[in-house]
Amino acid sequence: MRHLQGQPRSQTSLLPPSIEEYVPENHPVRVIDAFVESLDVIEMGFDKARTAATGRRPYHPGDLLKLYIYAYLNQTSSTRRLEKECHRNL
Repeated sequence: MRHLQGQPRSQTSLLPPSIEEYVPENHPVRVIDAFVESLDVIEMGFDKARTAATGRRPYHPGDLLKLYIYAYLNQTSSTRRLEKECHRNL
């Protein structure tokens, strides 16, 4: 796969033991994650879901969709505020 990938959430790190432990079990982002993972982004028409062999690898469209849904649920319409949230929140 040629998409940019973040660190796997199950990978252990110094503190806390895994990235997955940052998010509480009943947090709404778990629903967003499960919903978007169940979608077939290629079938939905996301053009960048298939990557080219050259150039810089794009972010996966599913990851960006998760970010947009999170922003919508938190009433964040400004891209600058969304960027700030991405730096502040995992």
